[in-house]
Amino acid sequence: MTERPFAQAINRLRDADLRPTRQRLALAKLLFEQGCDRHVTAEALHEEAQKVGARVSLATVYNTLHQFTDAGLLREIMVDSGKTYFDTNVGDHYHFLCEKSGQLIDIPAHLVTVADMPAAPDGRRISRVDIVIRLADE
Repeated sequence: MTERPFAQAINRLRDADLRPTRQRLALAKLLFEQGCDRHVTAEALHEEAQKVGARVSLATVYNTLHQFTDAGLLREIMVDSGKTYFDTNVGDHYHFLCEKSGQLIDIPAHLVTVADMPAAPDGRRISRVDIVIRLADE
């Protein structure tokens, strides 16, 4: 028996308590059904959506990416003040950033050791540590 179109995307959204609207379904399908971890910017995802005929505005793409992040489906990675990526791999890991191309490459968490972590200020706790190692492109 074949699976209905968008079945995986619908299930992922429902599991995250998000209503599967047309726009969310289209973007979820692009993000999660390619079988690999992805690092995308809102602009790149918007362009990808346009190419497959999904009618979504750039503002909707931004809003949806933030909703997916809040629901735990994506991880937001800010590499510069004006450059944010959304990562479909929400597990613990770090990144290489190729400065010229802008490509992010996953680094498994066990390959990086953070020594002498400072204590969090009173009343706070550390939720995660983000490390981006910048690579000079040759």
